[in-house]
Parts: sequence; structure tokens; C-alpha cells
Amino acid sequence: MSVRRSTRIASIPTTVVTEKAATHVNASKKRPAGTQARSIPAKKQRSAEDNEQKGIEVSEQTNLLVNGAAKDEPEFKVPVTPAKKTARRSTPSKAKHPPLTPTPSLVNVIRAPYSSGDVEDAAPPPDRPVGPHITNAPLITPGGTQHVAYEDTLPDSTPSKTGLPRPTATANTVLDQACAHLISVDPRFEAIIAQHPCHIFSAKGLAEIIDPFRSLSSGIMGQQVSGAAAKSIKNKFIALFNEGQDPEKARFPTPAQVAATDIGRLRSAGLSQRKAEYIQGLAQKFVSGELTNDMLMKASDEEVMEKLIAVRGLGKWSVEMFACFGLKRLDILSTGDLGVQRGMAAFFGKDVKKLKVKGGGKWKYMSEQDMLDKSAPYAPYRSLFMWYMWRVEDVDVEVLAQ
Repeated sequence: MSVRRSTRIASIPTTVVTEKAATHVNASKKRPAGTQARSIPAKKQRSAEDNEQKGIEVSEQTNLLVNGAAKDEPEFKVPVTPAKKTARRSTPSKAKHPPLTPTPSLVNVIRAPYSSGDVEDAAPPPDRPVGPHITNAPLITPGGTQHVAYEDTLPDSTPSKTGLPRPTATANTVLDQACAHLISVDPRFEAIIAQHPCHIFSAKGLAEIIDPFRSLSSGIMGQQVSGAAAKSIKNKFIALFNEGQDPEKARFPTPAQVAATDIGRLRSAGLSQRKAEYIQGLAQKFVSGELTNDMLMKASDEEVMEKLIAVRGLGKWSVEMFACFGLKRLDILSTGDLGVQRGMAAFFGKDVKKLKVKGGGKWKYMSEQDMLDKSAPYAPYRSLFMWYMWRVEDVDVEVLAQ
């Protein structure tokens, strides 16, 4: 039975296909060693071979695709449909949200590195004189001795006897006094205070015993890591100096011990090179006497900032948090904290729904001078004012919650 062919196919000599097939066979034979022919699905390969056996023309493009480019012919590239360029949706990115800052809802995360946590005393805290511009927390020395600013427990301690300003309140009365002052400046504070009681400056809060070296070191360990990671590093750090001891009874190393320890050994606790250097440098300042409990106790707020910010690893914000929540100083205001900025902006009637970012990619809700001016009437209790500004406008704290 004869096979009908179209006029076009019949007019092409069979030798054309044969010659091309031979050319491709020769080209494949001359392919350098180590190279492989383009992988072709078996179904397409069989189809091409069947067509050739039946005497049906294999188009030039199909022949090149199946057998590879001929020696003297340009390589055939399979046409590819261009991918559609879809406009990217403007999804909210991290850059459109302010950096995370602490809030009172997680104030224990802030306080945890600063309190020694070694003493749990159910007895009522002592009622002693306190003042707005001194350290109101009891500080403990490496030897275990506790000190308070006003050694004389009488409320009528005079500047001539103590070298400090006359105390304005006692540990049992200062919080009520500070809250009353805030309300007197702006009555709106009455509702905020009723909803969010602050225990930081209560008699119990002021009785927390603080080891400055431990507190500052723990703060450095906790920088840019989760709470769980910071706790793990801290436990390993303590274990370096308490080998074979019960972890529950292990004591935090003294500045002298840390200063004498090799950086490599400090790093074995999980510290980075830089953090190990920071903590050792901090220890050396305590050993040399550049930093002392007496200075931290009695120096002005400005002097405490000047001394501590000179320590590598401690920035302005870290020192402000330590002064407020560790030393329990009553008149600290962190103008660089975005949570405080945002809270103040909302409290004083600014629209904070539209996130604001100034030149250079720095977030700013209020200028430093504006914050100082508007907070001035709340002195000398701006630490409490700051705490409530966090409450006025809470910010995202998911990272700190880890």
C-alpha cells in the first residue's frame, strides 16, 4: 500500500534528511570528552526516530534540538516566553516600623540583669531616707558588705552630716509622693496610675540589693540576644569561677577574678570576643578604683553617666536603664528611647499613627529639647514619669518576650 505524501514533502530529496542526520552523528562523535549531550525526554526522542524511519521530514529546528547543533550551524536556542514582570506589592517591612524598645509590660526583662537576685527576704523592707538625685538601692561590695546612701537612718539627716542633699522622703513614702506630684502637674495621671501601679520605686523595690559589677556585666551579656540565651551565658560565666559547686549556691565572680582571667577562657562561656573584652574592661575599672560603689551611690546623675559611658560596651541608653532600674535614681529621662518618645508624643497630643522617620533613617517622634522642656515640670520624679510614658503608648516587644 502506497503512502500519500504532500507535494511539499515529496519534492524534498530524501538525501537532505540523511545528510543532516550524518552531520549530527559526526558532530556528536567529535564532542570533547567529559561533555554530555543535552538531555531529551525519551518520548520525544522515539517520536523523532519514528518520523525519520517513516520518511517524514524532521524540521531543521527539531533536528537540532534532538541531536544537538551541527558543526557549522549556529546553536538553536529554544524560545522562552518572558516572565511577566509583576509590580511588587508594598508590604510593611521592618524598616517601616520603629526599632523595638522596652516597655513596662516587660520591665522585669529590664530589671533582671540589674538585681542580684541572691536574697529573697519576706520581712518588711526597712524604712530609710531616700532622695531624688542619689542611689536609693542598697549596693553590695564584692566582699558582701551592703551600703545605702544615707548611713544615718534618721530622716533629719543634714547635708553637713552626710555630704548629700537633705532626704526628701523615705522608702515607704517616696512612691506616693512622686505619684502625687505627677497628678498635680497633669490630672490625667490619676487614671493612668490607678490602672498601672508601679512597684519599681515601692519600699520593696527600693530594698532590692544591687551588685553593680554583676548588674552591668549581666547587661552586657544580654545585649542583642534573647533572654534564654543571656541566662545560659550568665550561668556558664558564673560556673567558670565556681567549678564543682552547686549552681544554686555559686557566686558571681569579683572584678579582680574577671580582670585576671584570659579572654579565651571568658569566651568559653559563650561570650563573643567583643563582649568578653567589654566585661574584662569593666572589671579592670572596678579593680583600679575608677568605678566604686561609693561613687555610684553618691555622685550626681551627670557624673554617673560620665563615668559609666566611658566603659566600652556601655552606651547612653544602657547607663540610663541601669541608673533608673538598678540604682533606683528617681530623676532619669531617656530622651533617646523610642518608647518614651512615642509615649510623650501621644500624651502631649501629637499624631503617632503615622510613623515618622527623619533624615538618615533615624526614627524620631520628638526632639530631645522638646522632651526636656515638656518633662521639666515632672522633676525630680522623671523616672516615674518615663515609666508611665511607656504605658501611654506601648510598642512592639516581641523580641524582648523571647
